[in-house]
Amino acid sequence: MTSPFKTSQQPGQYTVKGHVTEAEIMEMAIKLVNKRLGKRRALTDPNEVRDYLSVKLAGLEHEVFSVIFMNNKHRILSFEVMFRGTIDGASVHPREVVKRSLELNAAAVVLVHNHPSGDAKPSRQDIQITGRLKDALGLIDVRVLDHFIVGGKDVVSLAEKGHL
Repeated sequence: MTSPFKTSQQPGQYTVKGHVTEAEIMEMAIKLVNKRLGKRRALTDPNEVRDYLSVKLAGLEHEVFSVIFMNNKHRILSFEVMFRGTIDGASVHPREVVKRSLELNAAAVVLVHNHPSGDAKPSRQDIQITGRLKDALGLIDVRVLDHFIVGGKDVVSLAEKGHL
């Protein structure tokens, strides 16, 4: 299947040929955010990260817990879904996050998960697992920079809420 989107002569502009489905729009949006925040790109703009995460995770009908692994300059080494759950939770195992951090030689991480309900408000369990991961990763000198919760279009930062 060929894409109905064509890059125009103007950077950041696209031309659409014919009718476009919602699925095609989402596919293009995911390609764009992956391009914007690809490997070796530094995470510096929290709003850009929020946009990226809301496109990447907002439409899922099940919970996923992901980690953005970064080097010491906050450049992305990898974005990985570490755990997949159900409509209302996912089991998170700090040992696996520590293990993957060591494999990638990560210096920092951003934790991310979605709430399929659409409510991005952090739960008591969200705050507890953040603390457990921060403690476990701290033992190997990997900093937890933030934990974002995606609920529909809303993305909440636990760091901004004072939970880190």
